[in-house]
Amino acid sequence: MGAPALLVELAVVVAGVGLVLAGQPILTTLAFAWWAGCAVALTFVDVAVHRLPDRLTWTATAGTWALLALAALLGEEPTRWVRALIAGTALAALFAASTLLLGRRGFGLGDAKLVLSSGAVLGWLGWGVLVGGLLLTFMASAVCALAMMAAGRVRWSGHLPFGPFIVLGTFAAIVVHGGVG
Repeated sequence: MGAPALLVELAVVVAGVGLVLAGQPILTTLAFAWWAGCAVALTFVDVAVHRLPDRLTWTATAGTWALLALAALLGEEPTRWVRALIAGTALAALFAASTLLLGRRGFGLGDAKLVLSSGAVLGWLGWGVLVGGLLLTFMASAVCALAMMAAGRVRWSGHLPFGPFIVLGTFAAIVVHGGVG
């Protein structure tokens, strides 16, 4: 198991404890738990085979978006749903555009599909949390890449799976924000 996967497991535990202690609304907590379950599975797959399978990315998105929509419909601040939808869609478009413009040097389309749900989770919490989550994602990937290059485990032209860093950055932003409320 790689270091990114271990960090994600730790983040899952910390975020889960934080949500329970914060006493968050049930539908919001269920949406985040749905995303977290899918995200952890996606992390392990991406570390193992450098792919984010459609079956899991679309499942993460469908479940997360549906539960957040239900939370919004039942009164847990309906404006959050619009922000979550815009955030997830905009991030996915940016990641997909990098793939189309940069080819293999850009993000993969699996990463673009993963941020549909990750962006929605962060967007639900606010624009600042979304930006913070992205910064944490890129910082974690940079630190890991530099450490692996310094250790001689990867070359400058090598590829690291980016999905674990998306998941780690999202969990870290949730923890820094203090939960889902």
